[in-house]
Amino acid sequence: MSEVDDEVEAPPPRATFRGAFGHLTDSAFALLSARAELASVELAEERSRLTMSALLGIGAAWMLSFAVLGLAAWIVVYFWDTHRLAAIAAVTAAFALAGVAMIWRTVSMWRGAPLPFSQTIAEFEKDREWLRDRPEHEPPPST
Repeated sequence: MSEVDDEVEAPPPRATFRGAFGHLTDSAFALLSARAELASVELAEERSRLTMSALLGIGAAWMLSFAVLGLAAWIVVYFWDTHRLAAIAAVTAAFALAGVAMIWRTVSMWRGAPLPFSQTIAEFEKDREWLRDRPEHEPPPST
């Protein structure tokens, strides 16, 4: 045999339905796995943020309640002989205003927070757009 015969390449293997379906299934599972991993990371971040927020809120409420109670007692005792009712009313009004301000701040904080799993949803939307609008031989989006 000559060297020319050795260099002749065999024709590429013919694609079969089974092979194409296997490749499609592998790609689909890889894509779903990547999206599930992203969702689990976002879930862990959300859980961590909520846990830290709850612990800090409880600790702050505990410490500030003692400070506010001490301040209120000091104000009422200081004005006891001259304006005791006005002092009690002023302390009560200050507590009410602070409570309303805290509720307003909490509501505005949660309204401005991003939706949980927003990145995962965005990635699924990109995948959907790619599947709907892609040309025949375009590679899949990178994850």
